[in-house]
Amino acid sequence: MAKYLPESGVHVDVLTARNAAAVGKDVRPLAELSADVRIHRTWALDLPFGLRKAIKKVLTRSGKPGAMKSAAYAPKAGGGGALKRMVGNLLLPDPQVGWLPFAWRAAKRMVRKNKIDIVVITVPPFSSLMLVSRLRKAYPKLPIVVDFRDEWLTTTIDLVSFNNNERARAIATRTEAEAVRDATAVVCVTDAAVRELKKRYSQEDAAKFVCIPNGFDRPLPVEKKAARRRAENDPAVLTYLGTVYGSTDPTPVVEAVLRLPEELRNRLRLRFIGHVETQGYRDTLQRLGKSVELIGFLPQAQALEYMDATDYLLLITHDPINVAAKLYDYLGSGRPIVAAVHAAGDVRRIVEETRTGWVAAVNDPEGLDRLLREAVERTAQMEEAFAPDAEKIAAYHRRPLAARYARLLESLMQGERAR
Repeated sequence: MAKYLPESGVHVDVLTARNAAAVGKDVRPLAELSADVRIHRTWALDLPFGLRKAIKKVLTRSGKPGAMKSAAYAPKAGGGGALKRMVGNLLLPDPQVGWLPFAWRAAKRMVRKNKIDIVVITVPPFSSLMLVSRLRKAYPKLPIVVDFRDEWLTTTIDLVSFNNNERARAIATRTEAEAVRDATAVVCVTDAAVRELKKRYSQEDAAKFVCIPNGFDRPLPVEKKAARRRAENDPAVLTYLGTVYGSTDPTPVVEAVLRLPEELRNRLRLRFIGHVETQGYRDTLQRLGKSVELIGFLPQAQALEYMDATDYLLLITHDPINVAAKLYDYLGSGRPIVAAVHAAGDVRRIVEETRTGWVAAVNDPEGLDRLLREAVERTAQMEEAFAPDAEKIAAYHRRPLAARYARLLESLMQGERAR
């Protein structure tokens, strides 16, 4: 958004944390921003990434893979003793709450000094939603957009939340409700998330909720890549990019690989590029032996090189509402996708409408077996089998999506002026 909004006449100021904890850091994309984009950084009282993950492991009931299945979204009760509850309840709604005192002071100063016309608060981290009501009270007529990159209360709080006990859930529910109430508009990146929020906040005007999906940033037009040059006995390579965590639990895919006859399994390699959140998931992946390669976090440019050199891009998601941002990078790669997904999610629809790959339900063992068998067998005939829809893929490029976002911002500003 910061890269493409200026093309639509939107002057962008970004407020972020100077010392945000993260699995890795890649500053090179900053060079793609125009000089007109102003970045403001404040300090944050944030836990180091490793310490945060260690505490989360203690707080959650189980670090074992398979704890969250695609059909099981019942809230998990927060267990453990008084120390667990005390530590977990210090950082609510999430560990980034320590940024808010710094962000609030900076936001007030920026709105006033830089004559900000409209504010977009993008989450996660969901604690940033606490800024909405504060800004609304300080600036009653300021248009404020709440931008959900992930839906929170139905899925994310169970799949990847630092803490989801009863107190955490109550604070999350109140925080989101207040933010939606005080926002001028609410943007979600999937139709499913829009439906979920409309149902949850039926007292709000339905027009308040808008879907503008995530996108990719490779050059257009997207062209189908030539099949990877392979020796006759080379295995088919499936490459996964991104973090392995609750909503991308690889257990069903691993079990499907292990069910393959040895002859087929020897013709298959799974490559994982990114952080593996728990030792349980790492142990699960390593059950594949020579059929798996764990590379770890890489800067974006290096990850894209691996993407270009694979037979398939592997997607795994148990989430029925959210769509992993990596899917859009996959769409723009020109490589075919093999996807193990929630049967009712938007991922299946996007892959099928763009004709960018093949899909099976992540909780369907027979379907996963068939998906992997066909992937191995199809590799030699990929040129004929893979026929993506370039026009539909192009609709997910960030440039036209940013233009849509700019039109939304302009309409909100005009609406405020007319009041």
